[in-house]
Amino acid sequence: MFARAVIVVVLVLGTGSVVHRAAVGEPHVSRTALGDVPLQIDGWRGYDAAPLADDVVATLGVDDYVNRRYERSGTPVSMYIGYYGNQRSGDTIHSPQNCLPGAGWLPVASGRERIALGASSVEVTRYEIVKGLDRQVVLYWYQGRGRVVAGEYANKAWLMIDAARYGRSNGGIVRLIRPVVTTADDARVELVSFASALLPRLSGYLP
Repeated sequence: MFARAVIVVVLVLGTGSVVHRAAVGEPHVSRTALGDVPLQIDGWRGYDAAPLADDVVATLGVDDYVNRRYERSGTPVSMYIGYYGNQRSGDTIHSPQNCLPGAGWLPVASGRERIALGASSVEVTRYEIVKGLDRQVVLYWYQGRGRVVAGEYANKAWLMIDAARYGRSNGGIVRLIRPVVTTADDARVELVSFASALLPRLSGYLP
């Protein structure tokens, strides 16, 4: 409760600076297109999934995205990454907590997951969702401006802080999904393994 109160204060205090910087525009951020994310990642082989429909892309408001599946040993991991060059004009990152229920998936469990990155680690959000007899495990996180953030509230707070300090509101979201074939824990382990291989490669795509 205290953490949320702090975030609210940060958002309020940051609004004036954000509005001022919006008037002068944002600096250009050099980055690599998401379509260039490697198709081979530590034993995982990727292939493009069907492109999103035009109306879906318009609703998301993304400036760049990639939608793929990666396989290593049977059941694939679905990977979606969306990038927003500017989040001041109403095009902000859509939380999977809103999008997945809208598509008919119901959350049955949630929590945080630590993703190892060599000697360090980062925290991401984990969801287990169901629709009818189908069950999936989801990992997602927000990435950009030099950091990885698990939750929506913290991401919005950092967005305000960085917009005020650096004049930047760019950022992206990474969402990984794997169907549950045997157990949810097996699906989770596979997702964590893929996330550990993918994350170190994303800084140039989500700067």
